[in-house]
Amino acid sequence: MNSVHFLVSLLLLLLAFPSLQSVRGNAELRALMGLKSSLDPEGKVLGSWTSDGEPCSGLFEGIACNEHRKVANISLQGKGLSGWLSPAVAELKCLSGLYLHYNNLSGEIPSEISNLTDLIDLYLDFNNLTGSIPPELGNMPNLQVLQLGYNQLVGTIPKEMGSLKQLTALELQRNKLTGKIPLSLGNLEKLRMLNLSFNSFNGSIPATLADLANLQVLDIRNNSLSGRVPTALKILKDGFQGANNLDLCGRGFSTLKACSNDPTLNPNQIGTSNPTTESIPAKDFPEPANFQLHCNQTHCSKSRMFPQALIAASVITVIITFICVGLFTFLRYRRQKQRITNSSESSEGKLSPDQPKELYKRSPSPLVNLNYYNGWDPMADAQNGNRLSHEYLNRYRFNVDEIESATQYFSEANLLSKSKLSAVYKGILRDGSLVAIRSINVTCCKSEETEFVDGLNLVLSLRHENLVRLRGFCCSASRGECFLVFDFAPKGDLSKYLDMEDGSGQVLDWSKRVSIIKGIAKGIGHLHSNETNKPTMVHQNISVEKVVLDHQFNPLIMDSGLPKLLADDAVFSALKVSAAMGYLAPEYITTGKFTEKSDIYAFGVIILQVVSGKTVIGSSIKMAVESFRFEDFVDSNLKGRYAKSEAAMLAKLAVMCTHELPDQRPTMVEVIQEMNAFPAQHTS
Repeated sequence: MNSVHFLVSLLLLLLAFPSLQSVRGNAELRALMGLKSSLDPEGKVLGSWTSDGEPCSGLFEGIACNEHRKVANISLQGKGLSGWLSPAVAELKCLSGLYLHYNNLSGEIPSEISNLTDLIDLYLDFNNLTGSIPPELGNMPNLQVLQLGYNQLVGTIPKEMGSLKQLTALELQRNKLTGKIPLSLGNLEKLRMLNLSFNSFNGSIPATLADLANLQVLDIRNNSLSGRVPTALKILKDGFQGANNLDLCGRGFSTLKACSNDPTLNPNQIGTSNPTTESIPAKDFPEPANFQLHCNQTHCSKSRMFPQALIAASVITVIITFICVGLFTFLRYRRQKQRITNSSESSEGKLSPDQPKELYKRSPSPLVNLNYYNGWDPMADAQNGNRLSHEYLNRYRFNVDEIESATQYFSEANLLSKSKLSAVYKGILRDGSLVAIRSINVTCCKSEETEFVDGLNLVLSLRHENLVRLRGFCCSASRGECFLVFDFAPKGDLSKYLDMEDGSGQVLDWSKRVSIIKGIAKGIGHLHSNETNKPTMVHQNISVEKVVLDHQFNPLIMDSGLPKLLADDAVFSALKVSAAMGYLAPEYITTGKFTEKSDIYAFGVIILQVVSGKTVIGSSIKMAVESFRFEDFVDSNLKGRYAKSEAAMLAKLAVMCTHELPDQRPTMVEVIQEMNAFPAQHTS
């Protein structure tokens, strides 16, 4: 009898065990459902978040998971969310990035968010959040970026914020914050950007901020700060912005007035030892001369008053004369400057030298019409020449602040690739869109600005479904770099899908491979075509690394037209890799020239790589292709699931495209026609 009870109990336990596992496994799902109800109370945006779904399936919008299938990122920027942020978010223990900017969220920031100890990025800017900044946020040991700008936050900055040792960017601009700037912010040794502009802070700037070795930007404009700015902050140059603080002064800052007690600037202070004079606030305008009479006013004789009055009248006359001359000169200068400006460049988007520069605008558009930080202008020749070209390019110009913010100040975590010539970073623009930002040293760019501008015009004009789109550019003299901003392809480059181990989940099925090859052919075909406003172009450096994949595995060719922007030696250096990988057509060695047939040769190599699943194409694979021995060149990871008729057609094309003689290679038009004749079947 006891054994029967034991068996029954054991059976019940076994039946209950899966349900216990299911409940525990659904903890993140429950948290997401709670978050959904608060962020999207009307259910208009997060319909893909379902209670019976799998968060890491790729179907939950804005959700990305780590290798352990735990929610690691929530990216819902610019989705029109109109709810509030629930404390349920704190249950997502592995969350490293929370991007909810550019929405209409209201309510307070939950203090429970501080339980997310793995959180690196917290973007809550451009919402309508109210209340104060929770002091508990100072307990987040890995937080690197805290964006709370453009909300309705009140109160002071908690002193606990000084405990965020990993923080690189703190942006609190455009709120209703008050009080003094905490001294504890001077403990943020890794801080690069501190933006407190357009609030109501008072008191002085803590001297501890001047000791931050990594600080690059300090924006305190439009507050009620007072006192002397630490001289050490001059090292920031244009990175310091302090305009519109009436009682703030400092020597050597272009946006600040000089302090009245500076002995080098105020001769009235020389030789004085009165300690009270040092506490006198700086004046906005110099006071008129004050002539002290050395006798009792009521007993001064008329004979002494007359010469003094005469002297005073003379001085006043001289002052008025100088003022009139100065005013006339100033008005003449302004009128002449306006004529020059109106005749040489468009006034749209320009700032007056007297206006404080705005770092941010409450607009979802990431494009701006000025270069921040004394940006290098590669279009100087265009201003003097083709004005239409200059105005066209201006629409695609980013500023340096936009680039730095998007890449989190070029964080290593966002680095996608790096070479001797350039580095590519993943970035998030302020409109919420993902981009890839290529950084190129200006020494690698065309030295002639007219050539560089012509190249930009050409690359920006390229629009095709199989070419990566260039969204804009930014060139900075202070950094010595030029940045090209492209659309981001989330599936990475094609090379990561080669040389896969047996059983890998990233093995491309046959239909995807055929579709990718067709898409690459169409992209090259567009480059080779001669259309209105687009001359025939040769890519020169096509490879599997230069082909990236979007969400649907559609191929996009990178760096189209890039040689038009690079110096010749930089282009030649990039070709060394292509030659080593077998992409370089044999005739280039003797002619030193690229033609459409050079791209055709590289395309043939890519066909072999995609079909075989191998990066290196050896002689054995080439022999198998030429003799149509499918089992020896088609990727074994496909387990025989491919269409032999298509494999035969691709083998034929690969052989033709990689012919030793360029005249024997087909044109891309012929290649596309051949591929369009493929049968509809995709598996054997």
